[in-house]
Amino acid sequence: MEEAARRLATNLRRLRTQRRLSQQSLAELSGVPRPTVALLESGAANPTLSVLMRVAAALGVTLEALVGHPPGRVRHYPARALPERTLGVARARELLPDAGPGLSLERLELPAGARIVRRPSSSKSRCYVVCEVGEVELLLGAGVWRIAAGEVLAFDAEELGGYVNPTRRKAVCYSVTAPATLG
Repeated sequence: MEEAARRLATNLRRLRTQRRLSQQSLAELSGVPRPTVALLESGAANPTLSVLMRVAAALGVTLEALVGHPPGRVRHYPARALPERTLGVARARELLPDAGPGLSLERLELPAGARIVRRPSSSKSRCYVVCEVGEVELLLGAGVWRIAAGEVLAFDAEELGGYVNPTRRKAVCYSVTAPATLG
């Protein structure tokens, strides 16, 4: 527990100062009393999950970023640790296990004729799809765009309706979603 408290204290102080926030302004943004913020930064607090979530939200980071190992440390993720899911006959694997909020990189493998329907995102994000193998059609709003190996399509994430492999061979693409301010 002492190691976790040290990580929380170090991460909180770093994140707060990177955002040029005083302890008082972080307290106001999070709704957590300033003495509690000071205790968190000293490593002496034993916060509730509610307090951690409010502080993380005020800083715009995940709980992992707040309590996990600080950046700069090397972390190895075995293949089995990367989340993978099946979408019908297609497979999707998340490739950024500790990405910040709103940022994702996913590898999509679509067998011949596969179709993935996606619910459009409600967030203001940009999406970049890179085709590595074969061809992929992207259903965007009312249109269909086809990209081949080596090509990239960039668009607002809210436009995405799905992916289709229109060919008779496997297709592989990578989908990057980033907050609009980064894109």
